[in-house]
Amino acid sequence: MGKETGKPGIVYKIFKTYLRFVHDKIYYKKTYSINQENIPADGVPTLVVSNHQNCLNDPLGVLFTFRDRKPNFITRADVFALHPIANKFLRSIGLLPAFRLDYEGEGALGKNDETFKITERELVNGRTIVMYPEAGHQDKRWLGTFSMGYLKLAFEAAEMDNFNTEIFVLPSCNHYRNYFEIQGQFMVKFGTPISLKPFYELYKTKPRTAKRQVNALVREQISSLMLNVEDLENYNSIDYIRTTYGKAYAAQNGVDTDSLPDMLVSDKKLCAKLEGMKEKDPAGAQEIFTLAQQVQEGVEMFGTRSGALEKKPSGIMAALKLVLAFLLVELYIFSLWPALFLYGIPKFVHSKLSRDMMFQGTFIYAFNVLFLIPIFSLAVFLITYFGTGLWWMGLAHVAIIPLLCIFAWNYTKCVGNTFKDLRWLRGMNSAKGKELQQMHNELWSKLKNIK
Repeated sequence: MGKETGKPGIVYKIFKTYLRFVHDKIYYKKTYSINQENIPADGVPTLVVSNHQNCLNDPLGVLFTFRDRKPNFITRADVFALHPIANKFLRSIGLLPAFRLDYEGEGALGKNDETFKITERELVNGRTIVMYPEAGHQDKRWLGTFSMGYLKLAFEAAEMDNFNTEIFVLPSCNHYRNYFEIQGQFMVKFGTPISLKPFYELYKTKPRTAKRQVNALVREQISSLMLNVEDLENYNSIDYIRTTYGKAYAAQNGVDTDSLPDMLVSDKKLCAKLEGMKEKDPAGAQEIFTLAQQVQEGVEMFGTRSGALEKKPSGIMAALKLVLAFLLVELYIFSLWPALFLYGIPKFVHSKLSRDMMFQGTFIYAFNVLFLIPIFSLAVFLITYFGTGLWWMGLAHVAIIPLLCIFAWNYTKCVGNTFKDLRWLRGMNSAKGKELQQMHNELWSKLKNIK
């Protein structure tokens, strides 16, 4: 049987290049694709299986890893129902809906038959399919329960071809420095491909056993690739420690704290120590978790940031930053057209259509690439052109929109952090400020002694 590689057409390639530019250069500061050598060659039937945490942002990361092929994605059906335009956009980049019993109801499950039959045929013909077996996104860095639907699809695809085709399952994970930060870091990391061929004979007689065995292998790999915090009861405290003390812990061990892949390895070790301590010394672990919660609440009460407690902010440096911000305020105001609208409109729409924070990135990215960037680019060009009478000035203004947006975001973030530092400088000598600093110091002292 000849294999179809699913080579994308020229229109798709142009559209994907535009999508990748916004994703890799504007939305994120840096993206990583780790272990690409583990991806089976184009034309080899491959089912990529990943954790799911950040809605559309997860499949986009995988999509842009595959430069010369067009993978298909099976993802939760409710994202297709957000808006008819969203439905068309998701399908245009290769997403297909999967209906779930707990969300869309039993009556909708029959709609999966069409999706699965199409996908099975494409898989056995050598296409790349991406699925998320958690059947929904998590809002924390942990691995949820897997549905067996992905293995049902894979084995039925093999059966369609009388088990003559070798199908591979490729475990992968998505990881973010911060789920909601613009100009943050994002990574996709691939595991080792698992061939289903050795399980074909077992599947013929005991299909459930075959699927359970493969699922255990896939789940084990994904868990080992990602940051999987299993202690959900103390998750908030563990994650607070990871995002504050974690950087110092990494630096002490010679880790490049600016590298997201290196920080993932370090964070996994730190979280494993914290979870291991709960088993070795439950009382000591609970004391640390309680203290971390109290410090986090104190930081929020003061309206400051944890870094200010780690290292006392310099009042002189804060003042210099404000002076620089004042000198650049005109450039900042200029950058708000159209940066303010490119960020503010999707945030407003998201607040009206969904309460799920994990959809925020989906709205910001999708609304920009589909509507706001084209509309405001045209508006910027026309206003500048008619204002100056120079067409090249209009094009130049459009060309620097990405830089203006990045400047506006960093300016806002820098000024915000400066005021947080000033709030701490103002309140650190109060009774509550001294108490908070003492709790912070005690927490760090205890963390340094964890074995």
